[in-house]
Amino acid sequence: MVNGFNLAELTEQVAEHGAVVRVLITGFQGSTPRETGASMTVWATGQSGTIGGGALEWEAARQARKLLDKSGDWQRGVLKMPLGPALGQCCGGTVSLLMERFSAREITEISAVAPTFTRPKADGISPAPAPLQAARLLRIKRSGAGDSNVDNGNGWISEAICQPLTPLWLYGAGHVGREIVRVLTGLPFSITWIDTSRARFPAEISDDVDWLTSQNPAALVSVAPKDALHFVLTYSHAHDLEICHQVLSRDFGHLGLIGSASKKARFLKRLRELGHSDTVLARLECPIGDRSLGKTPQAIAIGLAYSLMQSNIVSGRVTSTRVNA
Repeated sequence: MVNGFNLAELTEQVAEHGAVVRVLITGFQGSTPRETGASMTVWATGQSGTIGGGALEWEAARQARKLLDKSGDWQRGVLKMPLGPALGQCCGGTVSLLMERFSAREITEISAVAPTFTRPKADGISPAPAPLQAARLLRIKRSGAGDSNVDNGNGWISEAICQPLTPLWLYGAGHVGREIVRVLTGLPFSITWIDTSRARFPAEISDDVDWLTSQNPAALVSVAPKDALHFVLTYSHAHDLEICHQVLSRDFGHLGLIGSASKKARFLKRLRELGHSDTVLARLECPIGDRSLGKTPQAIAIGLAYSLMQSNIVSGRVTSTRVNA
């Protein structure tokens, strides 16, 4: 999982929406859909990111919107949510959440305390230099021993302010998907990896990779960042088509589809029937990778990584365009 406080992304969201609430998982017990460090942001008419979906996310978003209406600087709230019958979920665990309201005022103050954002859970109090214990724990976490989110037990939360990474959403955990993740891990991408069940993923997944499951992977497109790069390579042509349809119907940075020229032709025909214009469909890349390197999973992954690093679609250079079917 990619941990840390994404100040660049939050700054853009505040500029667009005026004020947002960030919901951060600060701890969990038992079986939960996401772990410590996962976060999402919520504004009056939408949200970005995910803390696991379902009733947990719906209730967290509802509570976050209440915080939007509060006046004053540094509005915060904590919430402990058992994932049992009350939420209609079967996980059985408990999630601890920190909700924080951010406006331009808060963004300015956070920028002054980089590279670490340390603040109390109590509302109305500005951030401060990390207390000694929190600073020590953050150094340990940065060395690779866990995530970079720290609750030092004295009512303070510390997060490293992360460098901007290009969001890359990968649909499909088969042989090609696994090779792509292996090759791209460690490069300047924030990878979200999606498939229909945990069993389809490898037994071990890097902590630098977010993974999500849904019986309908296309339903998760709506929570992707608007500048995300989407690469579609599931086991199902039906899933692939619906994911492409959903991506082409919203803001996105790039869309790549695994397949042959004949698959691309079939998909373009179906997507036109779904209402997408030729201008929009011109942004669909298929096949992905570099065919001159071969068609093995490793060759596709290497070709894709090379093209991404050589292109103008890495973080800070992509221009997201509103597209409408």
